[in-house]
Amino acid sequence: MAGSCLNICELNLTTPPLINALKMTKQKAVITAIGGYAPDYILNNEELSKMVDTSNEWIMTRVGIKERHILKGEGKGTSDMAVEAIKQIFDKSGTKPEEIDMVICATTTPDHIFPATANIISDKLNIRNAHSFDLNAGCSGFLYALDTGSKFIEAGAKKKVLVVGADKMSSIVDYTDRTTCVLFGDAAGVVLLEPSSDETGIIDSILQSDGFGRAYLHMKAGGSVNPPSHETIDNKEHFVFQDGKHVFKHAVSNMADVSVEMMKKHSIAPEDLAWLVPHQANLRIIDATAQRMGIDKQKVMINIERYGNTTSATIPMCLYEWEKQLKKGDNIILAAFGAGFTWGSLYLKWGYDTNEM
Repeated sequence: MAGSCLNICELNLTTPPLINALKMTKQKAVITAIGGYAPDYILNNEELSKMVDTSNEWIMTRVGIKERHILKGEGKGTSDMAVEAIKQIFDKSGTKPEEIDMVICATTTPDHIFPATANIISDKLNIRNAHSFDLNAGCSGFLYALDTGSKFIEAGAKKKVLVVGADKMSSIVDYTDRTTCVLFGDAAGVVLLEPSSDETGIIDSILQSDGFGRAYLHMKAGGSVNPPSHETIDNKEHFVFQDGKHVFKHAVSNMADVSVEMMKKHSIAPEDLAWLVPHQANLRIIDATAQRMGIDKQKVMINIERYGNTTSATIPMCLYEWEKQLKKGDNIILAAFGAGFTWGSLYLKWGYDTNEM
């Protein structure tokens, strides 16, 4: 035993060949299919201007949003949009519900406080062999959930993970408040994660948070600190509250900083990056992030004009819309900033060509 221990202890674990061997044996998670859904009803700026004191020019100048999709219908919630997106994944990939072993739903607008919306999604799709849970990190939720799902695959604990980013923001928006009602829409985006068989997949993530930001973007009532009451309802405290100036300032700096950090960490030159997929909150924030990264705007996925801020759904909805343009091996950086404050970037190599599906 002593001799065995000595032999092991004498190994030089810092030699490049051994390090490279360890890297090669590490299992990665790769996106193998994607689905997206936005409700049919479209709320454009012209209609909004009849509801609140605003105009198309005012909205386009400040945030770059022209229209947003709104989920209508009694009893319809976040899970219903996610279900439609997952059905696309099942059709595209041939995956069966019983093969799914994890469902993570990133959302700020769950169907109910409990049970988890991920559980409701699983029930509606007859997914019975998965453990499912929700994750709330504001607009950074999808990045947090994608990183979490990838870790289960890297550890060998899961084989097929659905990562959902979905929000029905219209359910918590005050349509008499022009500073917030112009910003948000409803949608769901979902990706299927599986073990990678090559060098593609999720390479790295940098996720951060700072709770000081809770003062500038939150919902005032509805939780355990300030439960629902006639007073909270009368005071409209169950809607999004945002101090726009503070949020904008920190979103610009933090989302850009963490994206540049990721590029430096992996020696990614602007010309080597195929796509930046930024959270769609404000066109000026997106432009500032791209400029800091030194990349051409043609490499930035932008659909904020047609969807607004769908919170957890913005990044997967971009991937869904650009899927046909993505090529296997593309270097892609995802970046987000959200309530909390939360922010982060995630670096991945795209796993497939659409024409192979």
